[in-house]
Amino acid sequence: MTGPSSSAPTGAKVIDGKASAARLREKIAATAAALKAEHGIVPGLATVLVGNDPASEVYVRNKRKTAEALGFHSVHVELPADVSQDVLLDRVRALSGDKDVHGILVQLPLPRHLDENAVLDVLDPAKDVDALTPTNAGLLLSGRAILKSCTPAGVMLLLKEYVGDIAGMEALVIGRSLLFGKPAAQLLLAANATVTMAHSRSRDLPMLARRADILVAAIGKPELVKADWIKPGATVIDVGINRVDVGAGKTRLVGDVDYEGAKQVAGAITPVPGGVGAMTIICLMQNTLLAACAQNRLPLPAF
Repeated sequence: MTGPSSSAPTGAKVIDGKASAARLREKIAATAAALKAEHGIVPGLATVLVGNDPASEVYVRNKRKTAEALGFHSVHVELPADVSQDVLLDRVRALSGDKDVHGILVQLPLPRHLDENAVLDVLDPAKDVDALTPTNAGLLLSGRAILKSCTPAGVMLLLKEYVGDIAGMEALVIGRSLLFGKPAAQLLLAANATVTMAHSRSRDLPMLARRADILVAAIGKPELVKADWIKPGATVIDVGINRVDVGAGKTRLVGDVDYEGAKQVAGAITPVPGGVGAMTIICLMQNTLLAACAQNRLPLPAF
């Protein structure tokens, strides 16, 4: 496949994250069924939810439903918002030692009195399916990671499907979070893209953006990236999820990119919703399956 064209397109190709996620889901289901039939192993995912934040409850419920639909063993731990650090750490340690649990997800953010780093320190890196522990961050940096942060991994799968070989392309990642920006930059580098990282204090973001063949926005600012920031024909990956007021007591979801303007300039673009977000949960399932294989010293399936 070729890179973005130098002339303005008539309209961007919409990158359908839901369709890509559905295809990956079929592969995971088939691989999990074979793992059970041939080795008697059922991938196990444990979710830990602290408190009753409505958004976190929805996220965890969706993850559990997906795991169960794939035939995974699902364990759920629910703790009160005022749980002590010691109790939380004990529960995570217990899950780390449970041979039937191959992946552990502690839903973030945690209540303010709890130390997220302390939780990551007791989480077995082999079961860290969010790939947030220092061990997994280091393995990613050295090119040896089995478990990769779910949303960046999903972005790379979309790029592979819709763009193909990105070697030599200029990629800009706007955002430097531990959860997305930093691992996304490492994965793009591993695919031989020429990567620039930008953030809220970068100078002249529009100028940086206009150089990019691949523009990845993950800064949490509604519709920050405008059409005139985008190189004609570029691939635009919008990771932002922002709820904005549209009046009359109503809201709508938008990304970090002005979608209506950008799609007139870009060569391909992810919508919000229906783009990157659809890939995140299914990549979590992929990590759980990979973790189950790795922990049982079985060959890792390719996706």
